Amino acid sequence: MTSQAALDIEHIGLQIGGARILHDVTLAVAEGEMLGVIGPNGAGKTTLFNVISGVMTPTTGVVRLAGRDLSREPIHRRARLGIGRTFQTSSLFMGLSVLENVRMAAQTRLGGATKLFAFPHSGDAANAVARERLIEVDLAHHSDSEAGSLSHGDKRKLEIAMLLASDPSVILLDEPMAGVSSGDVPALSDVIRRLHHGGRTVLMVEHHMDVVLGLVDRVAVMHHGELLACDTPDAVMADERVQSAYLGDAL
Repeated sequence: MTSQAALDIEHIGLQIGGARILHDVTLAVAEGEMLGVIGPNGAGKTTLFNVISGVMTPTTGVVRLAGRDLSREPIHRRARLGIGRTFQTSSLFMGLSVLENVRMAAQTRLGGATKLFAFPHSGDAANAVARERLIEVDLAHHSDSEAGSLSHGDKRKLEIAMLLASDPSVILLDEPMAGVSSGDVPALSDVIRRLHHGGRTVLMVEHHMDVVLGLVDRVAVMHHGELLACDTPDAVMADERVQSAYLGDAL
């Protein structure tokens, strides 16, 4: 991991209808770092991802990707510039094959036409990228299966493969373990761990503390829309402010 900042969030604030949702959130994520974002429901975790990815426009503050101000860029532009994101709910083409789902994502990135019913030949560039990404997430053996037939854990892997096909420089994973059976959690954790070990910059919102603590370099703790603490997992869990804020609350 280098000292270069892949993502800078400076003094981000968001107000909706007079209600303060985020307040003065400042955070720098280094290139190649994996950062966990934790906190109870309503703490502002997903809202922060919405601001970074362009779903919401902050009231105050700046979002920078490798030094470039993205604060007023639309979602599609941020995606093209390198912000990749998964959501809490699946967004797959359930009736298409696993390979077709990833091929379409690759084709969008490569600038080709996204045709559902004109599948390319085996040497097609997007097809080749799709197969590589499926290998990366351990789904190559499901290439010809319908996406809708996969287990929930494998659907999450497929979403990650589609994300990787778009070649993002910063990856936002919003509760990747949500709805995943306990038996599928270790394999999905391994896929996410390989993203990190491959040098990618990853931010992950997750309620499963054992998963977070076993994967990330640092943990950012959100509380009432503010960044309460950001440090190594051990330091954060020993922080008296964190313990006090979450006394009686499940992280």
